[in-house]
Amino acid sequence: MIGNILAAEWRLFLIALGFFTRIPVPESVAVDTVSLNRASRYFGMVGVLVGAASALVLWGAACLLPAGAAVVLAIVVSVLLTGGFHEDGLADTADGLGGGWTLEQKLTIMKDSRLGSYGALALVLALLLKWQLLTALLERGAADAVIALLIAHVLSRVVAASLIATEPYVREEGKAKPLAHQQERGELLVLVGTGVVAVLVLAPGMLLWLTLGLLVTRFAMVTLLRRQLGGYTGDTLGAVQQVSELAVYALLWVGGHG
Repeated sequence: MIGNILAAEWRLFLIALGFFTRIPVPESVAVDTVSLNRASRYFGMVGVLVGAASALVLWGAACLLPAGAAVVLAIVVSVLLTGGFHEDGLADTADGLGGGWTLEQKLTIMKDSRLGSYGALALVLALLLKWQLLTALLERGAADAVIALLIAHVLSRVVAASLIATEPYVREEGKAKPLAHQQERGELLVLVGTGVVAVLVLAPGMLLWLTLGLLVTRFAMVTLLRRQLGGYTGDTLGAVQQVSELAVYALLWVGGHG
């Protein structure tokens, strides 16, 4: 009985891993709409692996290279592991919201695989901010940067995936179509629980500061998406992940000077 439960949960984790990263999973792991939706509980755990790999590279590279170069390598690792999945969502969202006037135009632009000026600007600015904030954290202390990477990759995915539970899906076809159903309470609890465990290393004051900051970030992104689209798409989940990741780095930097 317990073995069957563990096997089922392991399968859900592998589904989440295969969907959001380039890490190979066994071909025997069948994916369907229901199981992929249930696998949303492990999106934060995927962030643990991506963040750990990025943090490990950062720590090793920082022993040999300047801080800025070490951060670049850490970012490259995270992009390679995810295939730029979330960055692509950020760019498409920026193109759609920046270049479209009507809902139909915005969604059509977001489905276009070509990179527009708004998307390019969003990508460049996001990468520059990520590089600058992580470099500053690394120069303050290797532990600060390593913890920031681990926490940011987990919490940003928790924030993004939580939109599935509260917001309507606004497109019939797209990257998040298999996840368009509202999350059940169990999925949401596991998802949020992963985020809670990830921040236990923080001091109470920093934990409160980070929580409030991410709640404000989520509220701002949800408000924007409701006004612009009436809900979320797969691309906007990627955008929320990227914005939330940047917010974590900024909040940890500012909080460390408090």
